[in-house]
Amino acid sequence: MSCHCVRPIVCPPQYVVRDFFVPQAVPVIHPVVTVNRENIVNVPQHYVQQFSTTEVVAAPQIGFTGAAGLFNGRLF
Repeated sequence: MSCHCVRPIVCPPQYVVRDFFVPQAVPVIHPVVTVNRENIVNVPQHYVQQFSTTEVVAAPQIGFTGAAGLFNGRLF
C-alpha cells in the first residue's frame, strides 16, 4: 500500500490579543503653597499738642468806681 499523503502546509501563527485592564492607584501630588501676606496700611493717628501762655494785660489808668458805690469810690 502506498501512501499518497500530502505534507501539510503550516502557516505562521496568528495572534489574538485580549487586553485586560486592572486599575492601579498612582499617587498624583498637587503641591499648594499658602502665602500669608501682611499689607501695611498707613492710618493717621492724631495727637493734640497743647501749649499754654500767660499774657499780662495792663489795666487802664482810668478810675473805676464800680457799680453804684460797690467799691466806695476806691481803685482796688
